[in-house]
Amino acid sequence: MKLRSYMLIGFFLSLILSIVSFSGNFTNAATPTAVAPVSAVSFTQGVQKMVLDNGLTVLTKEVHTAPVVSVQVWYKVGSRNEVKGENGISHQLEHLMFKGTTARPVQFGRLFSALGSQFNAFTSYDETAYFGTVQRDKLEALLTLEADRMENSLIGPEQLTSEKRVVISELQGYENSPGYRLSRAVMRDAFPNRAYGLPVGGTKADVEKFTVEQVRNYYQTYYSPENATLVITGDFATEPVLKVVKETYGKLAKRSKQDTVRENLATSSPVAPATKKEPIILKQPGSAALLQAVYPLPDIKHPDVPAIDVMDAILTGGRSSRLYQALVESGLASSVSGGAAELIEPGWYEINATAAQGKELGKIVQVLKESLAKLQEQPVTTEELNRAKTQLQASFVLGNQDITSQATQLGYNQIVAGDYHFIEQYLAAIAKVTPDQVQQAAKTYLNPAKQTIGFFEPTQPDGKPGTSSAGSGRTVENFSPGKPVDPAELAKYLPPATSATDSGKQSLPEEFTLNNGLRVLLLRDRSLPTINLSGQIDAGTEFDGNQKAGLANLTATNLMNGTQTKNALTLAKTLEDRGADLSFSASREGVSVSGEGLSANLPILIQTLADVLENATFPAEQLELSRQRALISLKVQLDDPRGLGRQVFQQAIYPENHPFHSFPTDESLKSITRDDLLGFYQTHYRPDSTTIAIVGDFEPVKVKALLNQALGEWSATDKPPVLKIPSVPLPKTLTRLNKVIPGKSEAVTYIGYNGISRKDPRFYAALIMNQILGGDTLSSRLGTEVRDRQGLTYGIYSSFAAGINPGPFLIQMQTAPGDTQKAIASTLALLKQLREQGVTEAEFNTAKRSITNSYPVDLANPSNVSSIILDNAVLGLSRSEIRDFPQRIEAVTMAQMQQSIEDLIKPESLIIVTAGPGETVPKGS
Repeated sequence: MKLRSYMLIGFFLSLILSIVSFSGNFTNAATPTAVAPVSAVSFTQGVQKMVLDNGLTVLTKEVHTAPVVSVQVWYKVGSRNEVKGENGISHQLEHLMFKGTTARPVQFGRLFSALGSQFNAFTSYDETAYFGTVQRDKLEALLTLEADRMENSLIGPEQLTSEKRVVISELQGYENSPGYRLSRAVMRDAFPNRAYGLPVGGTKADVEKFTVEQVRNYYQTYYSPENATLVITGDFATEPVLKVVKETYGKLAKRSKQDTVRENLATSSPVAPATKKEPIILKQPGSAALLQAVYPLPDIKHPDVPAIDVMDAILTGGRSSRLYQALVESGLASSVSGGAAELIEPGWYEINATAAQGKELGKIVQVLKESLAKLQEQPVTTEELNRAKTQLQASFVLGNQDITSQATQLGYNQIVAGDYHFIEQYLAAIAKVTPDQVQQAAKTYLNPAKQTIGFFEPTQPDGKPGTSSAGSGRTVENFSPGKPVDPAELAKYLPPATSATDSGKQSLPEEFTLNNGLRVLLLRDRSLPTINLSGQIDAGTEFDGNQKAGLANLTATNLMNGTQTKNALTLAKTLEDRGADLSFSASREGVSVSGEGLSANLPILIQTLADVLENATFPAEQLELSRQRALISLKVQLDDPRGLGRQVFQQAIYPENHPFHSFPTDESLKSITRDDLLGFYQTHYRPDSTTIAIVGDFEPVKVKALLNQALGEWSATDKPPVLKIPSVPLPKTLTRLNKVIPGKSEAVTYIGYNGISRKDPRFYAALIMNQILGGDTLSSRLGTEVRDRQGLTYGIYSSFAAGINPGPFLIQMQTAPGDTQKAIASTLALLKQLREQGVTEAEFNTAKRSITNSYPVDLANPSNVSSIILDNAVLGLSRSEIRDFPQRIEAVTMAQMQQSIEDLIKPESLIIVTAGPGETVPKGS
């Protein structure tokens, strides 16, 4: 079964701060025309399954493409198992699993970080999963830690009290999203007597009432070996690892009291009574009108599932899909998406749409109804059917390029479908789906009488934020932080690594330049039949200016809207018929190009790329549609504390005449003409301003010939435009800015000032210092104090946005309004502590190890590798940087570290911006 994005509506603990939405837009890779089934063998080949005497299921898969391993533990428990009054207890327990064990009473995030693990966890409807990916010599250490917390987790009053605050902060953050609020209302109405109708993360009311005994009983009931699956993928030898697993996990006792869903919330059949329901209407502060429709579905093992998924791809799979054409291309909606939730119990199909500027939801519903009726009345075309199958089947290939994803696929199939082999039957069935089966699925499951539909109608349609205040920024309380965690204390609890991993074997890309100045970097990787293309064109928003802010982005988003020989739909079909994807997006310092596909489709990718770079026509009607989408997007951004806060923060750092100050406004977007786009395109889109990196399974000689043929004739006159970016002094005093957005539950705060560029000689020292300060929300000083000890935020991070030019040093956090002042005061105190006392040798060495140990995990994903190669080239770094980066980190001295703190940490010059509810700043502050 495809690993669906809805599964990730489960709540990621530390890396993701916003809910992941449903998406049916499969724009991945596949075969053209007639659909030969994607072989499922590669997904399950070499997998060994073992069941220990205590019932633990163990799945292993050797993958020797990189010196890394992934360890995942999946528990068959999620919000499906919750009873009335306990909504969110699965998610609360997930958080507590990081608070330590009886043998290791420390934050497990610090232990994982010290190992260099890229780790996380999530809770979903049917499962809770914990995963970490490390260098292969840390495999036994990860196994030891996961076994420890399977049986010995600390669940006491102190842990529960602090982590309840964190969970509530997380939930209140989701409340900021109108889409989340609408989905919650629709799901409750669609499934009034089932746990699937309740939010996975829980409700504030229930979370506040959880007792230690409740959570401990839940842990004892469900976190038992026979209710779990351990998945290990990567560079290891199976037999020795299975021996370790038996020794480590075999001694854990069964303790499950039950293995079925508790029945306080009754299950129901997939076919709901055919009684027409009234729409749910939410009239609340917001920026855009939203629609959500939900239809009951069967469970994951039902024979109709493959046809349902093909139906979904036909409706919402990319630009050529029926609903995109009917709603977005017609100008009624700015976006549409869909997704089928096929779970252990009967699930649902969902369609989401955002209305375009000034368009009525009622009209969208009418067109949606007509589109679904057509699908029910007429068989789909062979072209549509093949495209949908191709997209679906090939999404697996690109979705499993790294070992973490492969482990996740196995764990998901084993827990939700009951068998890791399930993907084999599923893909075989997808290949056999007929037009009649798609039509029958539409008739059976898209019945208007079974539909639950909801509308979000914003009561603040102009999307403008409310009043703001600024001040000298005195915070209302002083705060003395605790001592930083001593890594030597931590080391007592850290399982040993087995042997050192040689990570210096990274292959270097071949670099060459076409005669017209276009730079190319190629890295052959034959481990998978895939292509990952990354590119950058020096045509970013820094060239906009305030009057035409939004021009660079409108130009980039209109590239795929037509060329001299192909219109927008033809371009979309050219790629989507093969499951390939190509997209463009403007950022501050350039336009990012992203492409992926199966290796057989590299010629199509490059030919399409060349066509739009050389021959884009910017049709007027498509410009108007994209402008309307940009206007809606702007409203949504200004209604989001993260988006508004970041803009205000950026504009407070960079003065009005600085290229980094400009952000789109209603006025600037409306003023942009087609001539503006053509002029920008002709000026900035040129071969000598373009860099392309390709990683994958190809013959370099053939790729060079292909690039020369497709892009060699592209030319430009004169020299490319160059901006002189002025330097920006730090503020002389601390500055506070507060922006109020009505109807929000959580505040988002940005703290910082202008920082350094990537080529600054202090960059590597700054990276180590940042790792100590706020590089990880569970192991850093900021995370330890503000999140872990005080429970004031769901997540707090610091980073240096170091590009070609200096970008901001910033700290970001999300807090309840009443906690904002305390969290800011704590953060300022930690910055002063860092400035005045520096870091210890042990912290310094631990941070170095954490960065260098996790780096090989980045290199284990071909998509990451293409991005890293491209970035290094664009930033003016050596080709060997991808290999030498760990040594550059190792070479930093303690003296350089202390100097970077002195140079770069300036608590007296901070700009502090808070956006969200109005009550974050006490009166008189």
